[in-house]
Amino acid sequence: ALCGKVSTAYEGEATAAKFYNVFRKQLQFIPNISSEVQGARLLEDEEEQSAKGKIETIDDENKVITFSLFDGDVSENYKSFKGTLQVMDGEYGGLVRWTFEYEKLKEDITGAVMDFYLDLVAEITKDVDAHLVEEEQQI
Repeated sequence: ALCGKVSTAYEGEATAAKFYNVFRKQLQFIPNISSEVQGARLLEDEEEQSAKGKIETIDDENKVITFSLFDGDVSENYKSFKGTLQVMDGEYGGLVRWTFEYEKLKEDITGAVMDFYLDLVAEITKDVDAHLVEEEQQI
């Protein structure tokens, strides 16, 4: 199938409100928090990956941000690539769910490309959680 949807979730120690605040209002600090993101560049095994992103909708009440990725490496594989970040209260901390909906340009694009994006957001989320926990311990 050319179209698909995948998701991953991470429950961290930081609260849902703190997670959401970073992705909603402090996005520019992500390169300082996560080594996975270098400036506006993504590194995959030291190979630079690039894309542009645009926030489509923001729902502060439900802590949901939708965005689209385009240009760069994304455009080489996908006709459309939309992501949704949803943050909610989990059992112990914030539960962060990432969902990607996409349309591939060709049938032969493997799942490894999508796995890269899922792994990337999982690592970034873990790094943000560690940063928020460390920040709280310094108070």
